[in-house]
Amino acid sequence: MRKFVVTIALALLTFSSFSQLVSLNINEIKKLKSQIKNDGETQKLYLGFEKSTLNYLNEQPNPIDTIRTEGLLKGNPKKEKTRLALADMNKMFALALQYRITDDQKYLNKCVEFLDAWAKINKPNGDPIDDTNLDKAIEAFDLIKKDIPTADKKQIEQWLTETAWAEINSKRMKAGRATAINNWNAHRLKEVGEIGYTLNNQNFIKWTIENLKSHININLYPDGTSLDFKERDAMHYHIYDLEPMLKLAIIIDRANGTNFYNYESPKGSSIKKSVEWLIPYINGEKQHEEYVNTTVKFDRDRAKNNEPGFAPGTMFKPDLALPVIKLSVYFDRAHADLLKKVNNNDTSWQMVLDKIQRESK
Repeated sequence: MRKFVVTIALALLTFSSFSQLVSLNINEIKKLKSQIKNDGETQKLYLGFEKSTLNYLNEQPNPIDTIRTEGLLKGNPKKEKTRLALADMNKMFALALQYRITDDQKYLNKCVEFLDAWAKINKPNGDPIDDTNLDKAIEAFDLIKKDIPTADKKQIEQWLTETAWAEINSKRMKAGRATAINNWNAHRLKEVGEIGYTLNNQNFIKWTIENLKSHININLYPDGTSLDFKERDAMHYHIYDLEPMLKLAIIIDRANGTNFYNYESPKGSSIKKSVEWLIPYINGEKQHEEYVNTTVKFDRDRAKNNEPGFAPGTMFKPDLALPVIKLSVYFDRAHADLLKKVNNNDTSWQMVLDKIQRESK
């Protein structure tokens, strides 16, 4: 029996197109093809992408029954096994994107093989820190879902649906638990939202939007700081909290929904304020020593395990904010120069895709 039941008329939440909101849509793929053909830098990056993707055609899926990363120290055998399995995520996405670029059936077939393998073996456990690793698999499915054979499609959709329900019904979501309001919840909302928009599941979408509003109100503060920053005394966790919220906000915006970047909660907090609070630390105007006053034992355990960046007093490095700035520029083009600075003017294949997506806004 579902613990969470939502009934909603489909007319309450409609979109002009449910083709691709999580990944690149048809028009964006057309623009990418044109750019590959006519822009030398993009063509060079594509050749590297193409070479890697060709290699994936000869590889076999390596699914894992349970993703285990959360709460485990570097070197833990379960974490290492998961790390090796999660290499499949980028392979799935690359195969799906290459299929969209080339229309070559062999890439579609191989991508379906990977997705099928994971859908059959992986069992969701409702842990958002583990499930957040599924992003590229969801994006891959979003890219090719119209062309997948019916039986395969049903199995993959069932896997994703079960993953979303596991997050919604998780004991970690219960009121009174820190994991119901900290960065765990930001990742939970992102996963359920991605799956909801990919599957056009109105229950998941409505649940995500309602809970994103409450998360912004509880987790973020009007001065731009966050619950995670207060608890961990680390920019690392402020960033880790904002990144999934920004990803989700972009998807909702692409679906012509509320602009959650600018949305202000009843107490005056917003994603925008929390991004802007970070900027002086990225520019070097302010500095911060990480984890000095953390209240979380796991941070101290990682420091004892000599994991890079977790020793108390480690100075925050601006390039660690790249995940936030490359997403926030979607909403605020004034961050474009800051993105170049943080990224040292380097251009990656993923940045080409991100730029195409935001320029279609």
